[in-house]
Amino acid sequence: MSGSQTRSPEAELGLLDATMIGMGAMIGAGIFVLTGLAAEIAGPAAILVFALNGVVTAFTGLSYAELAASIPKSGGGYAFVREIFSDLPSFIMGWMLWFAYMIAGGLYALGFAPNFLELLHVYGIVPPPDEVGAVMLPVVDVGVPLAFLLAFVAVLSMVALNAVSTAASGSAETIFTIIKVSILVVFVAFGFASPMFSGAEFQPLFPQGAGATAILPAMGLTFIAFEGYDLITTVTEEVENPRENIPKAIFVSLIATVIVYLAVVTVAVGTLGAEGLADAGEAGIAAAATSFMPTGLPIIQNGGALIVFGAVFSTLTALNAVVIASSRVAFSMGREGQLLPSFGQIHHRYGTPFVAILASAVVMLGSVALPTQSAGNMASLFFLLSFIIVNVAVIRLRRERPNMNRPYEMPYYPVPAVLGIALNLLLAGVLVEYLIRTDPLALALSVAWILLGGLAYFALERLRVPSESGQTTTDTGMTTEAED
Repeated sequence: MSGSQTRSPEAELGLLDATMIGMGAMIGAGIFVLTGLAAEIAGPAAILVFALNGVVTAFTGLSYAELAASIPKSGGGYAFVREIFSDLPSFIMGWMLWFAYMIAGGLYALGFAPNFLELLHVYGIVPPPDEVGAVMLPVVDVGVPLAFLLAFVAVLSMVALNAVSTAASGSAETIFTIIKVSILVVFVAFGFASPMFSGAEFQPLFPQGAGATAILPAMGLTFIAFEGYDLITTVTEEVENPRENIPKAIFVSLIATVIVYLAVVTVAVGTLGAEGLADAGEAGIAAAATSFMPTGLPIIQNGGALIVFGAVFSTLTALNAVVIASSRVAFSMGREGQLLPSFGQIHHRYGTPFVAILASAVVMLGSVALPTQSAGNMASLFFLLSFIIVNVAVIRLRRERPNMNRPYEMPYYPVPAVLGIALNLLLAGVLVEYLIRTDPLALALSVAWILLGGLAYFALERLRVPSESGQTTTDTGMTTEAED
């Protein structure tokens, strides 16, 4: 492609930037909208739900850390599977991850719109979001809801930022994530100091009529909130000293996120009560903040407004993170010859995977049209499947290449990887059973996407030009130009 060339991206991200990419994705809209839903299913045990999900996630995090240190290539789970498995399985892995990240991006964009409108409403700029969202804007004689227009603007803004500069997108992620974490810290501080929390009741642990069996469905529902640390590995080659910094970023982001989640959920349950939190549903955290935070705060008028402000930054940071991740998976697949070659090229001026970013943006914008619940369920299923495969990959790599350079090795191998496989399989099974009962469309679309991936694989195989004598293949499967 004119203006692009085949080369590796420059390492412009530091340890802090890499950590913020993981935290920015994990501390997204999930903590704001899923807490009330978890409380509805599990009652005060919602705290336990988030803690257990953190443990389940940590097992797979250990596998990601070992693989990233051993295979310092961009592309995340796809790059690891590509290193170990044959062409078709590695293609399907990349195909699933690419789509899951793009779907997540569409969901974050849709989440940004109502939160942004609510923020404007707080300051009296626009009517309530339910009225604004119904306003139809004429676009080529076709009515487009304002919320959808805002979602498109959010995607295009993050895509433009990523297309012109990796360093700028990384810096934006760091700044936005620090802001939203600070907001949550303020929420937690006011909550722990509130008289409402001093009289908190966390018993009975489960709602009446429910028992420990409520834990698994609630875990399956909220697991997507812990997806994000894996995004760090998609930009491995763009991080300074990746063999050391990527594992550190994974662990720091996971630990910090789990601490933030547990503190926020504990305050929300302790102040509003599990029943009140469940009644508030997706607005649970905002309702809790309104109940105990003072009014008349500088700039931010009240607790509810503060949480809406945080939700706006959360959706933007999560959106930016998945734009980064989806494009790097596509870039890695293009560089490996498993997507069109132009996907694997770096722009000569901007130093970014320009074509991969634009292609990811197109699918991301299209995914906005998918039913929101089905899209979220598809993303959750694909992430769980990819985590299972990554845990299998670390075991297979240990067996096939025992003497490989591993700057980081998981402790007590293979126990964490085996537990990661078993627990992710359990959650995937629970999710599939849930989809069969409540959302067969999501299951059908998931199968359809994988089948489409198989067709795309064989179509690309027919189009692929055999390697010329002027090219050589590295031991990692990457095609590079031979030196003169």
